Amino acid sequence: MSADVRPIAASELTQWMQTVSTGFLTASPVTESDAAQRARHSDPDRIIGAFDRDTGACVGTLRSFRQELTVPGGATVVSSALSNVTVLPTHRRQGLLTRMVAADAAASAERGDTVSTLIAAEYPIYGRYGYGPAASITEWEVDVPRAGLDLRRSGTGDGGRIDLVDTAEVRRVGPALHDRLRGERHGMVSRDERWWALATGLEAFSHRPYREGFQAVYRTADGEVAGLVRYTADDVWADAKVPMNTVRVRDLLAATPAAERALWHFVCSIDWVQKVRSGYRAPDDLLPHLLPDPRAARPVTAADFLWVRVLDVVRALGARTYAVPGTLVLEVRDPGGPAAGRYRLDAGTGECARTRQAADLSLDVSALGALYLGDESAVRLGALGRVAEERPGALALADAAFRTARRPWCPDVF
Repeated sequence: MSADVRPIAASELTQWMQTVSTGFLTASPVTESDAAQRARHSDPDRIIGAFDRDTGACVGTLRSFRQELTVPGGATVVSSALSNVTVLPTHRRQGLLTRMVAADAAASAERGDTVSTLIAAEYPIYGRYGYGPAASITEWEVDVPRAGLDLRRSGTGDGGRIDLVDTAEVRRVGPALHDRLRGERHGMVSRDERWWALATGLEAFSHRPYREGFQAVYRTADGEVAGLVRYTADDVWADAKVPMNTVRVRDLLAATPAAERALWHFVCSIDWVQKVRSGYRAPDDLLPHLLPDPRAARPVTAADFLWVRVLDVVRALGARTYAVPGTLVLEVRDPGGPAAGRYRLDAGTGECARTRQAADLSLDVSALGALYLGDESAVRLGALGRVAEERPGALALADAAFRTARRPWCPDVF
């Protein structure tokens, strides 16, 4: 079989979306209204399709969009975020994914994007294209009766207050709170107005209907919004009228430790609730240790999440801060890609530039992506054979410089 890989025409968007649906095994029908909605919020040049030359059918899909990624130190870099990546089972193993990813990477580098990001559905695929797992997630299930909270007490205990709010209030206060938090937490990505519209039911695709839930806001004693939680609850009762309900947290944003403690205690103290699912949190999240009995929070998911592919090494390494000073020369392998070359990084000043000096470390661009947000250990990658030490002590220096006190966190699927 042969296929053309190219940006789609406007008239092909419904077919393209149906291919996405088929590829992700949802088999949901896509309406013209869905396509019109997607068209309003997408750059047509960044919606790529693979089309079978014999039938004209869309058999592969990829979409990218502009995103900001917070890096260690609080700065942001521009990312080309990949989504809706699939190839139909009839056309797999024919190089279509390689061609689509390469087309987007070339366009991203030409635009001047610093990195590319994605959430990998499967682990083995994207390392081949220079992506590395840069931030992980953990989800906990809290056994509420075991947690040890005194359910007879209410209130935050710190002078603040928690109020249930409607979705309009979430859209009003949520964006500013999120921007405040992502300015402090590396790994987080930007949310545009449409993100909040979809999250609160103002917009919805016909094949992905909005599910109504609950929202609560934490305000400090001065009335400042410092936290927000969105959650749903089921309606399950056992024999003898015993409530067995589970709360599922969709989103919990807290700008201060006090807000974080208050919101977790709130959702773990709702009447009739036996379990609380935390949603995707950082592996070093405070949740378990905000409970009198941390063992009541049982990890149910622990996995890689955000993957990063560095496009512009100079700008990427120059944007973040480092834990210790020192100089490292990195030989980055990126066959046919924009990141290939040798770079001198001054971790004390944050300056990075191409160089002809002898390399201290050599690594693939995928390993650089894994190191970039501070979650991975250079020493560990060295032991795995993914980073080669060319100068004694360079691995230890890279490990100390790149690692961060808190692990990166990306709560958003995209």
